[in-house]
Amino acid sequence: MAQKKIHCDCLDTIKPVRDALDVISGKWKLPIIISIGVGNERFTDIQESIPGITPKVLAKELKDLEQNELIKRTVIDDYPVKISYKLEKYADALTPIIYALKDWGVNHRKKLFENQN
Repeated sequence: MAQKKIHCDCLDTIKPVRDALDVISGKWKLPIIISIGVGNERFTDIQESIPGITPKVLAKELKDLEQNELIKRTVIDDYPVKISYKLEKYADALTPIIYALKDWGVNHRKKLFENQN
């Protein structure tokens, strides 16, 4: 019976982690969230702040993030029409995760480079 409980406890963790990763995983989603979070609101500003991202991929990822209610797309009816992107309040919950990933990445690089000597 204990084995079944361990299995259920594992699944209780795996399922929500998988759900979270489905929303924020991939090469571009977190960099886009970070870019918008530091103040890049226009499509071209976001693209220029993320080396290697193509306009097609950026457009798709922005749409995915909007569907998951992490960013808000606003059309400003002016001439020419302007579109801006801002983080939704809901995205604030990702801030500690992003900083934890940053800290882990810095420490991991140090560990790898220390072991190369």
